[in-house]
Amino acid sequence: MMIMALDHVRDLMHVNPLTVSPTDMNTTTPALFMTRWITHLCAPTFVFLSGTSAFLSMQNQTSLKESRNFLLKRGLWLVILNFTINNFAIHFDIHFGVLFSQVIAAIGFGFIGLALLMRLSVRTIGIIGLIIIFTHDLLGGISFSNGPLNMIWQLFMGVGLFPIAPNTNFLVSYPIIPWLGIMLAGYSFGSLFNLEFEKRKKLFLKIGLGSIALFVLLRAVNIYGDAFHWSVQKNRIYTLLSFINTTKYPPSLLFTLMTLGISITLLSLFNNIQNRTTDVISVYGKVPLFYWLFHWFIVHFVAMGVFLSQGYHWSDMQFAGFGFGRPQNGGGLNLLGVYIVWAAIVAFFYPLCKWYWNYKRQHKEKKWLRYL
Repeated sequence: MMIMALDHVRDLMHVNPLTVSPTDMNTTTPALFMTRWITHLCAPTFVFLSGTSAFLSMQNQTSLKESRNFLLKRGLWLVILNFTINNFAIHFDIHFGVLFSQVIAAIGFGFIGLALLMRLSVRTIGIIGLIIIFTHDLLGGISFSNGPLNMIWQLFMGVGLFPIAPNTNFLVSYPIIPWLGIMLAGYSFGSLFNLEFEKRKKLFLKIGLGSIALFVLLRAVNIYGDAFHWSVQKNRIYTLLSFINTTKYPPSLLFTLMTLGISITLLSLFNNIQNRTTDVISVYGKVPLFYWLFHWFIVHFVAMGVFLSQGYHWSDMQFAGFGFGRPQNGGGLNLLGVYIVWAAIVAFFYPLCKWYWNYKRQHKEKKWLRYL
């Protein structure tokens, strides 16, 4: 959750974020590339652990029907939230010129898909998830000439921008099926938490390191697992960056192995460690949706303050399309400034997240809190 905010501060405040890609080997720097790359860990970990959380919470439910109903309602709520409040929080466009199918929708659709599969065994659900993760790249190049049919296909399997009204576009960046595979794998992974601690810790480490090793092997072969192959660059550092520059939209097999391999390895190494540092860090993860929604507003407000302080006027800020409230002709902070603002915003949210977590604990009778 803390790392995620870094990417959003960079998007809204770094100089030229919409014209200079941080993963373009021809224009990026190692520092800029790694600022983007480290945030790749976020979305797959969110979706994977959403599945794990679903499994753990289902153990406290009294019936399969109750579990399915909760997942269906929460999934539908997240999908609606994605295209309303979340959409506005990201773009700050009151006209909703871009309807953005983003990670919140991916989790919502994942919960709905998981609810429909819950009659199957945990093992079977996990196998389905792995099949999706390992094979969906085979369908990556498919598209249809028919507009509506192609939009539906991309919503489930690919990415794309589709006009749905004269001034409104529908952007698919988190297709349902690839991310559902990650959630189903996470749901099955949740069953491992029933193991004795030391056995669980060792197994997590094997799974994490095994995923990283498989990523390295398949990436080195450079045939399958990602639509964009790595290549030798101007020096060894850039060649290494090319090697780890995998595809997030949609999440390729290699992207998934790389990111989840790292996250599961870290989970093994830090599992059950409790000290003052982890007490602070865990506060953000205890109220993830609260933090997610409100941090966008704060990042936008700070960004507007930065642009105004640089001499721009309100009329210079572009909110329609993919303007995100940035001035049309430049503005922004260097990378060091981005990191300073990011750290300040994360620190600002600590007491807010702690207050909300305490409020939730003290008001368990308010069931609506489970949806925020």
